[in-house]
Amino acid sequence: MRIMIAAAGSRGDVAPYTGLGAELSRAGYDVALAATDTFAPLAREAGLEFRSLPADTRVHGGVTGKRDLMQAAAAFITDLGQGFADAVDKGTDLLLLSTTTAPLGWHLTEATGTPSLGVYLQPTAPTGDFPPVVTGSRSLGRLANRATGRFALRMVDRVYTQAVAQLRHRLALPPASPSEVRRRQEQANWPILHGFSTALVPRPSDWRPGLDVVGNWWPHHDPAARLPSELEDFLSAGPRPVLVGFGSMASGDGERLSEIAVQALHRAGLRGILQAGSAQLAADGDDVLTIGDVPHALLFPRLAAVVHHAGAGTSAAALRAGVPAVTVPVTADQPFWAGRLAALGAATDPIPFRSLTAERLADSLHQVVKQQTHSRAAAQAAQHMATENGAGKTLKAIQQLTDG
Repeated sequence: MRIMIAAAGSRGDVAPYTGLGAELSRAGYDVALAATDTFAPLAREAGLEFRSLPADTRVHGGVTGKRDLMQAAAAFITDLGQGFADAVDKGTDLLLLSTTTAPLGWHLTEATGTPSLGVYLQPTAPTGDFPPVVTGSRSLGRLANRATGRFALRMVDRVYTQAVAQLRHRLALPPASPSEVRRRQEQANWPILHGFSTALVPRPSDWRPGLDVVGNWWPHHDPAARLPSELEDFLSAGPRPVLVGFGSMASGDGERLSEIAVQALHRAGLRGILQAGSAQLAADGDDVLTIGDVPHALLFPRLAAVVHHAGAGTSAAALRAGVPAVTVPVTADQPFWAGRLAALGAATDPIPFRSLTAERLADSLHQVVKQQTHSRAAAQAAQHMATENGAGKTLKAIQQLTDG
């Protein structure tokens, strides 16, 4: 049986599906990952077939206004819809759709009769428990949370309008608006599995049937992989260091961020590792090492704390390792995850990216490393996460769906 997983976005939006795909492959399924070309190596390392989706080639530098941003997003999603239709071939038996690809995939399901299942990394269904993840982390009360949740979905549907019209035309489907098709999916209780931990987001009781939280899908890494020897030497040369990294965020801010990080580490009297990432962080010295990409699963358990942008994947990886965090959210769903980590006690209060200074970072680092409460909360969450098996639960759901 052939399964295609379709995902779009930055590394954190795609990498978890490599681990999920590898698990499904082991169970005997033939798995393809459709994503932008940057992620072809990740897919192939995990032993998955790769299918190319169009990339967002528009330069974001010139796009400033909300309206321009919406137009650029709509144009990209239109390309994505057409590319997605090209990537699905006659032999696909099941589509696994991410948060961004689902509003396109539904139409392919309708046109081809191929069944589909949602595999989301963020909670998007409206709930009274929290406001929509894209609006930040402050609760507005149950009624207002639900109302803004519905409003957020309407805004998403607006971005997909042009893409959906063109896709339905190409697939010879009768016209239907994105929100109309979304409503149909909800009424049919279209199943969505959410790949995050109930330690961070317990399943809201006011969600409709068919929405489940299964636990994280962890990015695939080669079981034989080892940390680079230079990093091993640094780790064993003194007390546990702190990692500072912003993943695929903050490009162009590298110099400023590196300087802030080094000053903060000195002030807090801590050794540090800077992970270059898109920001190109870099520094050298006896107590600071700069590294490239390494598997979180190998490095994080050996750290005193992680300073990160609170992307869903990094937030989960630090928690899984039982390591406390200082979060510096930049955009999108990051303030939401940062707020969740702080509420758990596994991180200090978030420092918004624009307000980051060496003083604030040093204070938070001092607090997170010297006070045991954050470490204890992180360790407790790690124990909870160890009982979850996101990929295993997803495999079960797929078996039920296909046997049914």
